[in-house]
Amino acid sequence: MEPFILDKINTEPHSYQQLITLYDNIKTCIIEDITIILKNWFAANLSAALGGIIDEAASINNIEISSPDKKILSVLQKNGFLAHYGHTKKYDSYNTTISYLKLKSQESRYFHEYVMTELLTQQELPEMTPQLKKKIAESIYEIFVNAQIHSGTDYIYTCGQFFPQKHRIEFTIVDRGIGFKNKVNQRFGRIYSSIKTIKWAIQDGNSTKIGIPGGIGLAILIEFIKINKGKLQIISDDGFYQLSAEEEETYIFDSPFPGTIINMQFRTDDSNSYQLASEANLNDIF
Repeated sequence: MEPFILDKINTEPHSYQQLITLYDNIKTCIIEDITIILKNWFAANLSAALGGIIDEAASINNIEISSPDKKILSVLQKNGFLAHYGHTKKYDSYNTTISYLKLKSQESRYFHEYVMTELLTQQELPEMTPQLKKKIAESIYEIFVNAQIHSGTDYIYTCGQFFPQKHRIEFTIVDRGIGFKNKVNQRFGRIYSSIKTIKWAIQDGNSTKIGIPGGIGLAILIEFIKINKGKLQIISDDGFYQLSAEEEETYIFDSPFPGTIINMQFRTDDSNSYQLASEANLNDIF
């Protein structure tokens, strides 16, 4: 059988569409051996998405991942992703990778430590007060908890990458769960689109929890990303939603992603020191 090719995968809608198409193609494969070729470029933080897709679509197959570009393979060996597919792990002497992590949904205590040690200790991040850094960690942790509680996923995948020449850090969390659209529509008996349910879910205080206040917990994170001029992306079902300081962007895929991807982009060429206006009231939010 011909190998499956992923060509120039980054954090643009066409790249997520390629990952969704890969899932659609391999989920019905009955052959034992499947080869995936990473051609030209693969954003290392999207190891989280690729790992989730492979586990969801091809759990009974033998997977080989290769690339004509040895640099791609080297990065994915350094972050530990390819160690799951027969490659040896490499030492990251440049300290640009944020490790690929596959956790059972009940292993949340490891995720919180991972966020603090792998992401928020990056010296390239803008200077933040300790309290703000703590609250951003809690906001990211809330994403994990919501996937744990609401999505029905068995595993949660996460990975990141520092891109020095592009002056940014990308950090990605993926689950293989029910998705925003199905969860919100089941809870409220509606027939809303994927985009509408994503927009609803990121509003502070909105929640599918019954009898208690909640929400996805992104208020502080969104405020920071806007001031930092970074980006927040959510891919769930057939919907793509991107929030930046300047605008919102949406896109509809040809078919649904089997779960949810949340990708955060932080600019590292930001010389500001951060103490957000809402910081005085953080204890009221969390």
